[in-house]
Amino acid sequence: MDTLETSKSLDKELYSRQLYVLGLPAMQRIQGAKVLLSGLQGLGAEVAKNLVLMGVGSLTLHDPHPTCWSDLAAQFLLSEQDLGRSRAEASQKLLAELNGAVQVCVYTGDITEDLLLDFQMVVLTASRLEEQLRVGTFCHKHGVCFLVADTRGLVGQLFCDFGKNFTVQDPTEAEPLTAAIQHISQGSPGILTLREEADAHHFHTGDWVTFSGIEGMVELNGCDPRPLHVRENGTLEIGDTTAFSPYLRGGAVTEVKRAKTVSHEPLDAALLQPRVVAQSPQEVHRARCLHQSFRALHKFQQLHGRPPKPWDPVDAKMVVDLAQAMGPLKGTKGEPLEEQLDEALVRTVALSSAGGLSPMAAMLGAVAAQEVLKAISGKFMPLDQWLYFDALDCLPEDGDPFPNPEDCAPRHCRYDGQTAVFGANFQEKLSHQHYLLVGAGAVGCELLKGFALMGLGAGGRGGVTVADMDHVELSNLSRQFLFRSQDVHRQKAEVAAEATRRLNADLQVTPLNLPLDPSTEDIFGDDFFAGVDGVAAALDTFEARDYVAARCTHFLKPLLEAGTTGTRGSTGVFIPHVTENYRAPSSDAASEDAPDPVCTVRYIPTTTEHTVQWAKGEFDDLFCESAKTINSHPEALSSPEDLVKSQKQPLLQTMRGVLTERPQTWRDCVLWALGHWQLRFHHGITQLLRTYPPDRVQEDGAPFWSGPKQCPQPLEFDASQDTHLLYVLAAANLYAQMHRLPGSQDQTALRGLLNLLPLPDPQNLDRIFASELELDSPSGCKQLHEDLKTWRKGPPLEPLTFEKDNDSNFHVDFVVAAASLRAQNYGIPAAGHAETKRIVGRIIPAVVTTTAAVAGLVGLELYKVVGGPRPRHAFRHSYLRLAENYFSRWVPKAPDIQEFHHLKWTCWDRLEVPAGQPERTLGSLLALIQELQGLRVTMLLHGSALLYSAGWCEEKQAQHLSHRVTDLVKKAPRQRVLVLELGYEGEEYDTNFPRLHYKL
Repeated sequence: MDTLETSKSLDKELYSRQLYVLGLPAMQRIQGAKVLLSGLQGLGAEVAKNLVLMGVGSLTLHDPHPTCWSDLAAQFLLSEQDLGRSRAEASQKLLAELNGAVQVCVYTGDITEDLLLDFQMVVLTASRLEEQLRVGTFCHKHGVCFLVADTRGLVGQLFCDFGKNFTVQDPTEAEPLTAAIQHISQGSPGILTLREEADAHHFHTGDWVTFSGIEGMVELNGCDPRPLHVRENGTLEIGDTTAFSPYLRGGAVTEVKRAKTVSHEPLDAALLQPRVVAQSPQEVHRARCLHQSFRALHKFQQLHGRPPKPWDPVDAKMVVDLAQAMGPLKGTKGEPLEEQLDEALVRTVALSSAGGLSPMAAMLGAVAAQEVLKAISGKFMPLDQWLYFDALDCLPEDGDPFPNPEDCAPRHCRYDGQTAVFGANFQEKLSHQHYLLVGAGAVGCELLKGFALMGLGAGGRGGVTVADMDHVELSNLSRQFLFRSQDVHRQKAEVAAEATRRLNADLQVTPLNLPLDPSTEDIFGDDFFAGVDGVAAALDTFEARDYVAARCTHFLKPLLEAGTTGTRGSTGVFIPHVTENYRAPSSDAASEDAPDPVCTVRYIPTTTEHTVQWAKGEFDDLFCESAKTINSHPEALSSPEDLVKSQKQPLLQTMRGVLTERPQTWRDCVLWALGHWQLRFHHGITQLLRTYPPDRVQEDGAPFWSGPKQCPQPLEFDASQDTHLLYVLAAANLYAQMHRLPGSQDQTALRGLLNLLPLPDPQNLDRIFASELELDSPSGCKQLHEDLKTWRKGPPLEPLTFEKDNDSNFHVDFVVAAASLRAQNYGIPAAGHAETKRIVGRIIPAVVTTTAAVAGLVGLELYKVVGGPRPRHAFRHSYLRLAENYFSRWVPKAPDIQEFHHLKWTCWDRLEVPAGQPERTLGSLLALIQELQGLRVTMLLHGSALLYSAGWCEEKQAQHLSHRVTDLVKKAPRQRVLVLELGYEGEEYDTNFPRLHYKL
């Protein structure tokens, strides 16, 4: 087989979020790969969409079968206008539009051996077993990676065969571990002590590591990988270091990932000796029964020339009989097992197998596409070898009637594939739902696609409202498939709504270019939520999810939410009075947006993240805030005293730096940048060590510089070192941009200029340093005031707003270089270019496969929510790691029950009281509450406003109790309910009583 010859370079901005997951080498292999995909029903379309968005080199489509009505419930590339056309030919145009860098071709002939040899990867979906065996046997023999994927109603199947000796270059998604070194002993073995004790728990005996940035024992820097042995006390044995120089300070130890080899059996053997991916013995048994079910479905089709009819008990019994006739379940070695075939499971599979569902296609198509990427990139461990997934929990509970054959019969409409599983009555119910979707990003786009295919809100009073205030960016296009290049800079909600209507013209989609947060409660208020049946959240921060969840709890609306990071994804379903409500993970929620302490970041950084945060703060202060201050605060420059009062003196002193006049030339800018280098990485560190010398001892006798607090060392400027040069180059260009001067990218000329320039006068640096510490002398402040007058005489300065996605404007270069130098000062592992962008931009690594998978899982829970009241055990939270083949679904917890005296309640309960006619006074309201609850109210709050307290004096109590409730509160326009918090006599401090909903 040949890889694709391509002259196109990788678009790093387009694939930026994906590159954080896969890395550049894997992406380059993907870009050169050729894939054959046969079968373009819903599942095949999902696989194709994911591969095209992720930038596979070429994708050849094969499916000569004509489009039929049942395809449209899951195949988003087809429409009513394509009925009768070849599925592959009808799908090609829209697929090609997703990514102009991917060759999307159609093959119309038979699949021959000569054809197969032209591809690295062959994928069959919705194919007959005979075809699978023929193609699979040939591919295994000739080293072509092979995958089979299929869905039947609410069950799905995946099989991978990557050959006898398939090399996995990088088995896991996790970045190689890196930890700072405290000490390394000379000896055999040498003993390495980590700066942070907790880091030792992440290393394991047998890991291979290398080293960097060590001073003293330099023989280890860049050495060949060494095996590691973890000792009981958490120190690490790293081999013989006897002949090495003594260790002095600094450095980092970094894990080296090693390739692994995987061996797969061909399909004909694996069919009889199934190795299934499962997390428990119960799941293994269920997967084996599903394996037998699929074999029986293939046999039924071979015998009758058709699949079983929807919910036909006669056909279902024949499938069960065929599964029984295949003999006992078999293990991984083909041995008969004592486990019994679950006949009820096989029967349910057969009854519901005629349909094609969008959520199932999305879930299985995502996993299948990820396996294709594993095959062509060598990134992540492939499945071993069968995966079975079912969502039969979407069907009615035991004891409830299943759909009848008449209700599920084809009606020659776009929902035939869905009604074959759930029936026409359920489809009608779906069409009348009105849902709010919060977020039109990657997951939001996938959810909208699913809503359109399912027909959610496509009739009657139904509809979907999508809220998102963001604009489309280029980096969105590799995973947010409703957007195209011409949509960049447009509002996401509007573009997504337009694209969704093209998928299903009957769907009523209303875009709102707004966030859902406290600032929009007048819009998303009582009237709005009164017309909503449920909420789907596709948000990327815990803070935003918490707010949306709180609104759903307040309005008693079901919430479906999903999120992803790289190949990890999770979904949750939260039903009023049935399940717990949404709560963000406490540790992540607390730390997500909380900055590290300023003193730690500024003076005693201990982590790579600290160095990047510091460097980003430097950028903002030097090139943005200082310019804004000079442009917008002339009063600060009216006198030296006013300058001090403005509290901008340290910022402006640093911006001026070693210059006394506004820069006029590129040389001036280089001189300023060199001075700032010297201030930050040499002089400032020297001054810090005068205050906190290396041998400083704390009051308890412990060394000040110990543990994670590494004693810093000043750097000596050297223009021959790339990082030193990059800093000056970036800083000088940014300073020039801010002063509207031309810059330069000529590194050779810059090196020559730096060799001619003298290092800054230390007294000048002392002056700047003193000003930053607000210890500047009156004369120094006066001189700064006089110097800065010249800055205002010229044109306004240009504040530079940091741009993380532009690699040509020196923004990221500055932060990378500054963070790296800061890391060298403190002996901390430095972040590379990509890692710095991720940290400073708070970028969440993302791939379309994970977003598609979680959207499919949300769609499955949506079926249950819309279907009507269900017990808690019917619902499923989900978590998956596509890189490691981990899939978990579990029943949500019940809501916590709280008690106080005779009262019992959960987070979903509230006390509802109508305002009445005439409207109640506060006194009558409190009397009513006491009558209803049997408890005396001691406190009543509306937001942060205290309306009543039993601790008030009698006069103040009487004054408030005589007022109408609405006279005491500030209510929003169109507000129909006041939410009041209650306190009762004898309550504990942390008791959260049900809110009082006072209906206006």
